[in-house]
Amino acid sequence: MADRAALEDLVRVQGERVRGLKQQKASAEQIEEEVAKLLKLKAQLGPDEGKPKFVLKTPKDFDIAGQFDPMLPDAECLKIMCEILSSLQIGDFLVKVNDRRILDGMFAICGVSDSKFRTICSSVDKLDKVSWEEVKNEMVGEKGLAPEVADRIGDYVQQHGGVSLVEQLLQDPKLSQNKQALEGLGDLKLLFEYLTLFGIADKISFDLSLARGLDYYTGVIYEAVLLQPPARAGEEPLGVGSVAAGGRYDGLVGMFDPKGRKVPCVGLSIGVERIFSIVEQRLEALEEKVRTTETQVLVASAQKKLLEERLKLISELWDAGIKAELLYKKNPKLLNQLQYCEETGIPLVAIIGEQELKDGVIKLRSVASREEVDVRREDLVEEIKRRTSQPLCIC
Repeated sequence: MADRAALEDLVRVQGERVRGLKQQKASAEQIEEEVAKLLKLKAQLGPDEGKPKFVLKTPKDFDIAGQFDPMLPDAECLKIMCEILSSLQIGDFLVKVNDRRILDGMFAICGVSDSKFRTICSSVDKLDKVSWEEVKNEMVGEKGLAPEVADRIGDYVQQHGGVSLVEQLLQDPKLSQNKQALEGLGDLKLLFEYLTLFGIADKISFDLSLARGLDYYTGVIYEAVLLQPPARAGEEPLGVGSVAAGGRYDGLVGMFDPKGRKVPCVGLSIGVERIFSIVEQRLEALEEKVRTTETQVLVASAQKKLLEERLKLISELWDAGIKAELLYKKNPKLLNQLQYCEETGIPLVAIIGEQELKDGVIKLRSVASREEVDVRREDLVEEIKRRTSQPLCIC
């Protein structure tokens, strides 16, 4: 047991070392070396009878050499990405795609040595922010790439388009002779066929400058960027980078499998923080507040000892499908209730007071205009629905 405990400590320490190297963005070779050490330590531990076994499995009908089409999951991910970004209504966007194998092949035929692959990739990935001349100067002046090699790279990475560019490169006398590039181009051609069937091909651009780090990607890579219109009056230009990204990483999960089995994977991520920054900036420019709740109306009281009446009314509103809430204090001050609505963006307040109870009415207050009207209790649901059915501008 003592030996096993010591091994477990070594596994924990080595795992922390691997995570630290990844956070520091160490070289792929160094990370792979440390991961190999980690896997070796885990193998020495052997099976643990006290813990359930974790087994990596692929679908039963998976057949990578047979009928399985690897581009279908990639096309579906791109479809999902487009649907999400469209639903957010943050503006027009474009999804740029490329393939790790095309980049590998392109750098190989241009004369980039294996030792410079990662560093040249990082330079090429800056083309969406700086000019080609700046990228070339960095590759030649700072990273020691021969000028003629940089020029050959420039002939490729400045190209972007759709399936016609894929077909053009399939006929390229040099690139078409590289096995990896040819595989990547073949898959991209098939991908564009599926994207056309999904109705999103016009949102996708084949961009040879897209690199995305590439530490673990093995095939298609993609990222979505906003197509920025001229800034509105009072707005700063939006510079948030990509708002979604993803790709294929068939070798990543297998790194953590002692048997090294290949587990095909593809996925995407949405830049939630970046999207929030876009929405917040636009709202600030329009001097509008961000609504932090879907609540349509707050049930409030004007005097003390009206908790039961508030509960009765909110129950009626809930039963009618109205999104309502109340403060949990027994006797909240009216001013505090109104301030809560202003802070959270609740548009209406249904106020109950002693006089309202006697008259059989509810005082309905608009938080924005501060206008108040008495509404008969039996008409309150209809009036709230009428007022909240009008669309509110949030962008």
